Amino acid sequence: MFLYLVQHAEAKREEEDPQRPLSEKGIKDLKKVAVHVSRLNLKITQIFHSGKVRAKQTAEVLAESLKPAHGVKEIDGLSPLDNPAIWAERLEGITAGIVLVGHLPHLEKLASLLLCGDKDKKIIAFKMGGIICLGRDDDRTWSLQWILAPDVVF
Repeated sequence: MFLYLVQHAEAKREEEDPQRPLSEKGIKDLKKVAVHVSRLNLKITQIFHSGKVRAKQTAEVLAESLKPAHGVKEIDGLSPLDNPAIWAERLEGITAGIVLVGHLPHLEKLASLLLCGDKDKKIIAFKMGGIICLGRDDDRTWSLQWILAPDVVF
């Protein structure tokens, strides 16, 4: 099973727009990443997002290229301060590839919990609009497969 963790793309500052939708740069960066990963023929069944505008927009842009079988869905447990154990437990019952679009520090804590069992060890530096691919093998062990940041995609 592959899990793709995505920090939302760059958003507007709160002073500019309290809803914090994606900035023009965020949309541009994300589209580059989405086109690049679409060439990898990833098997994505669904994209989940936190419901915040910037996460929803990020999920929708990714869905245009990745074409998840079950679309895009807002779900709880992906907000910035949510307990990463919520998703660590949910993932136990999931066998198909999914994308989680969320926020920091939640995504950092989830990745750390899955990879080393300690949510407080920061072991992955997320980039806005980037994708972290984690794989789970038959013995239920997670490993880092690859990282793609917008600044390395042309």
